[in-house]
Amino acid sequence: MHHRRARPTLRVLREDLTSGWTSPQPQRALADGRLPDLHPLSELPHPIIAKARDAFGADPADDNYVGIIACSRQLHLREIKQSQWRGGVWEDPDTHVCWLVVGGLAKGDHQDRDDFYQRLEREDQTGDPTRWLPTDDDLRLLKQETAARLRTTWELDTQHAVLDALRAIHAGGTTRLHFHHPIPGQGHFAHADITVQPVRETDYQADEILVEITPQPRYAASNLLWQLTLRILISLEPPEQRWDRYGNTYANIAEPGAWRHRANTLRHLDQTGQLETSQPGTTSHYSHREHLAGSTINGHAVRSLCGTYFVPHQDHQTLPTCPTCQQRLNELGA
Repeated sequence: MHHRRARPTLRVLREDLTSGWTSPQPQRALADGRLPDLHPLSELPHPIIAKARDAFGADPADDNYVGIIACSRQLHLREIKQSQWRGGVWEDPDTHVCWLVVGGLAKGDHQDRDDFYQRLEREDQTGDPTRWLPTDDDLRLLKQETAARLRTTWELDTQHAVLDALRAIHAGGTTRLHFHHPIPGQGHFAHADITVQPVRETDYQADEILVEITPQPRYAASNLLWQLTLRILISLEPPEQRWDRYGNTYANIAEPGAWRHRANTLRHLDQTGQLETSQPGTTSHYSHREHLAGSTINGHAVRSLCGTYFVPHQDHQTLPTCPTCQQRLNELGA
């Protein structure tokens, strides 16, 4: 499940790579304790990290390194070089993740005390090089990064599935999409039925769309289901307040031909590996105070007086009030 691609340990970032950065941002994040800002660690802008990433990827058959570091007898380290920078990469025998566990500069024809090889030899003979191995903090960051990668891949796959659906039914029809759980091996998660219904009447022309999402029962109340729902709806129509909801069924209305144009937009995003972003609402809505407060904290959606279904996370005081909500509030005598 974890990506094998080589990544540095936090100790290497803090102690070994004190120079050579092409951007100051990683060192600032480390100093401030903003470790999640370092993700993904294998992409950090340092020459020896880039070399480690290129040398140890997904397939061991493609590994490209100098050889085994002879002076490191306690740790089996593979050597990489980039200009004057040197690094030692250790592969976790359990997860097969490759770690850049030590780095430094080749100095003074290897006679300088701070020379990379001199440090390795001293640690091997009189120290404990196992202290260089990944710590609990390193493993925690790895798990977080893996979860983020799986989630992003899942959402990109969902967006691609919506694209395929629009290609098939943009002029009318129904299709069913099947979604697996983002964690490999967890099986079927939900399916979604998408229907486009062209309406061509004398005084009304539109392409109506209906999305019905049916989860596996054990996922019916999960936050992950809401994330899948959001990704499907955002892929179809980004504005947050354009969808009407009836249980797990969502409806929208567009101009004739709009879903064909939407497919073209999604095609560009799909080709560039980008996720569509949601467009926040342009008006503030009235809802029950307790529902609004709790949902703002928990990220749950609520229904407003006008019927709009939305997740309250904007500063509502900065937006103009929805006229329909205001009218219905007045009718209640509030």
